[in-house]
Amino acid sequence: MLEAEVATAAPEAFEAQLMDRLRALDSCAVSDALDTLGLQGAVTGLTARWTPREPAAGRVRTVKAAPKSGSGPTTHIATPLVAKADPGDVVVIDNHGRTDVSCWGGLLAEAAKQRGIAGVIIDGACRDVQESEAVGLPLFARTAVPVSARGRIVQESMDQPIQVCGVPVFSGDLVIADWNGVVFVPAAEAERVIELAERIAEREAGMSEAVRSGMNVAEVMHDSRFPAVVAEAGAPA
Repeated sequence: MLEAEVATAAPEAFEAQLMDRLRALDSCAVSDALDTLGLQGAVTGLTARWTPREPAAGRVRTVKAAPKSGSGPTTHIATPLVAKADPGDVVVIDNHGRTDVSCWGGLLAEAAKQRGIAGVIIDGACRDVQESEAVGLPLFARTAVPVSARGRIVQESMDQPIQVCGVPVFSGDLVIADWNGVVFVPAAEAERVIELAERIAEREAGMSEAVRSGMNVAEVMHDSRFPAVVAEAGAPA
């Protein structure tokens, strides 16, 4: 393999490994890691519209919605992003928490699945939930409503900074979403957060095994028995 090919392959292999490690976790462990490091990322108010068997995890691609102004035809929200997204991306739409109009539906779900998109997260409402479930596309939102986006909202921007339930989110950040909720991880902190979350998950597994073996739960959950996981010595918190 040529030197240039090696240089290209190495980051791609690291990215794939990082995503595999993230998918092996759950949102609780990642949230706990962020707490330990004093970082923001877990959001409240968003839930799975149907119950996926595995977490939705990947790199964030952002879309910001805005009310439609004017009477002319417009590009439907999120279609430019879905058309160019990479496999494994997670579409994150900021509709400012609006629950009176949907900004994601069945045709977008079909197209997203064709592109290999790993999931969709909406600070707002969606519709056609059964169609997202039918194609196996994880979908997280504040609620579902039948009201169409057409004539009501448009795409204001793509791959620009947004806020989701008050948490700043950027394209390139990581996200994991599952039965418990949605957690974003700043791109610059991804490896550190995932490593810490893995140690937290390992501690939890040990505690579960102790309870199954008959140990008193009060003893198991006392920090003297299973000390709380902290950031590595010398690492900034």
